[in-house]
Amino acid sequence: MGKKKKDMDKVAALDNEYTKEQYAEFQKQQKQLIFRRRRLAVVFLVAFVIFIVSGIQLMKDYQQLSAFKTQQAEAVAESAEADKKLNRLEQDVALLRDDDYVAKLARSRYYVSKEGEQIYNIPELGGTTSSSNEQKSSDSQSQSHSSEKQSGE
Repeated sequence: MGKKKKDMDKVAALDNEYTKEQYAEFQKQQKQLIFRRRRLAVVFLVAFVIFIVSGIQLMKDYQQLSAFKTQQAEAVAESAEADKKLNRLEQDVALLRDDDYVAKLARSRYYVSKEGEQIYNIPELGGTTSSSNEQKSSDSQSQSHSSEKQSGE
């Protein structure tokens, strides 16, 4: 370090117009270089801020899209369930328009009988409860809780 300073002492600057011009030109170029570097740094900083803001917004949008996809899947599943329920209810309505089915349902659930009929309640085998039997009878129409004896018909 001392050697470098010693070497600098050996160099003398010329004090003429040309060297002053060159030194002024060098100073001007250095200022322009610093200005360009700072401008470039500002441009990079602005670009970085824009990139970060865009990235954050993109992440929020992606999370919102995921939430919407989840909601869509739930809505589609709910819609499918509602369609199944609608189909079952339409089948029930169609069955309830049939007088024979309504009569059979009234006999099995509410023990309605025609005049002269006698109803026998026979418990089913297999330990099923009466409430589950009612569901089975309404679903399949084939099972009934009562045995009917028709006299004269």
